[in-house]
Amino acid sequence: MTANPAIVSSIRREGGGSLNKNHEFREVNAEEWGDAVARSEFDHDYEEREELTIERIQEMLDARRFKELKEELENNMYPVDLADILEDVNEKQLVLIFRLLVKEEAAETFSYMNSDLREVLIGALTDSELEEVMEEMYLDDTVDVLEEMPANVVDRLLLVTNEEKRRQINQLLQYPEDSAGSVMNVDYIALNKEMTVEDAILKIRQVGLNRETIYTCYVTEKRHLIGAVDIKDLLTTGESRLIEEIMDTNMLYAQTTDDQEEVARTIMKYGLIALPIVDHEHCMVGIVTVDDAMIVLQEEETEDISRMAGVNPNDESYFGTTVLEHVKSRIPWLLFLMLSATVTQMIMNSYEAAIAVMPQLTGFVPMLTGTGGNCGSQSSTLVIRGLAVGEIEFSDLLKVIWKEIRVAVCVSVILAVVNGTRILLMGQGDVMLAFTIGVTMACTVLIAKVVGCTLPLIAKMIGLDPAIMATPLISTLVDISTISVYFAIISAVFHLQ
Repeated sequence: MTANPAIVSSIRREGGGSLNKNHEFREVNAEEWGDAVARSEFDHDYEEREELTIERIQEMLDARRFKELKEELENNMYPVDLADILEDVNEKQLVLIFRLLVKEEAAETFSYMNSDLREVLIGALTDSELEEVMEEMYLDDTVDVLEEMPANVVDRLLLVTNEEKRRQINQLLQYPEDSAGSVMNVDYIALNKEMTVEDAILKIRQVGLNRETIYTCYVTEKRHLIGAVDIKDLLTTGESRLIEEIMDTNMLYAQTTDDQEEVARTIMKYGLIALPIVDHEHCMVGIVTVDDAMIVLQEEETEDISRMAGVNPNDESYFGTTVLEHVKSRIPWLLFLMLSATVTQMIMNSYEAAIAVMPQLTGFVPMLTGTGGNCGSQSSTLVIRGLAVGEIEFSDLLKVIWKEIRVAVCVSVILAVVNGTRILLMGQGDVMLAFTIGVTMACTVLIAKVVGCTLPLIAKMIGLDPAIMATPLISTLVDISTISVYFAIISAVFHLQ
């Protein structure tokens, strides 16, 4: 290894060590050596790039420094970051910047753009430019773009797409929504078991640039999936060995009709780069890659969060959704919750006599219903999370209920004691009233915990999304049961009619 003169010079200045005439290196402190390397390599040989911001891009555009901007975009900008930046430029600048990108970068940036930017670009680019973009895009990304575009835009994109790719697109679009087939990519590397390792590596070199991933290759026989081999195994074994000798026949795979969320979770659970997808005849048709799996999980989690909040799921971003669309997504659950409160009102009206005798009873209603709703939401959230990650199944229903009952007992005792003490200290009632409210609190917590853990499991069993049974519905049921139990206990203890 040749010594870097700058490093040696720096070390000598520090007095930590030197090279003698026989080129033997004297002992140098490790920390000092690291400092010397850092100084020489970064201070002398490396010049830190200035961050490429929207302001710098616009500055270069205004100065017509297109060659410099092209180099900066190619060497100092990731496509996903560029897609975000392009949201803040005008249409003319958008088209200009996009045309400065090399084909591969342009296609990848296009796949990360939102639908509005894509539509603007499609309208501004020529047919030949669009054809280049479509050729460079992976098939699954192409399908995603087409699904978001209006019919007239889709027609134009298909016109500049070659016949083979159109056939593949139509094939993917036929798979059910949310299925593995709808998110898979048909660009994978297929090998033959009679191939040698040398032949396999040669094939990867020939077709690898057009495949989304080359790290795992799949062995097929008459299109039937029979094994898989990692690129690591190909590079670390003898070139004359047959693929049949090194392939792994004990591999994971999924059907085209399997739920995309289950496929994504399989990929994440086993740490896979890609999961092969087969049809009902066990013929290999594509792969689902880890990046697509992450997108699926993100979409599913967003959907669950929306439903738990009583909002209909929406694929668009917050600012990308119009006010009217926000109203349409929120109003159904709000109407349901408002009308369901009528039941609570009817229950309270039936106890008008009791309320007339003890008007202070109504003051405890918000506290009891709020506490019950919060307890139910806690249980449902934990159960839904357990269902999502595979920790809980419907067969665990009794175990879950028993655990939540024990939790409810402990929680209710603490809440009842604290609330009873509060009632006495604030002069809101006597010991008997504090005790009665405490008993009601215990019953409310118990009911809320049981309802909160049971409904998501029942929803899962009957094929519904457990998130539907989350906060809005559980809160309504808990409110109704809380009011009923509260006035029933109050009436029995104080003999109110």
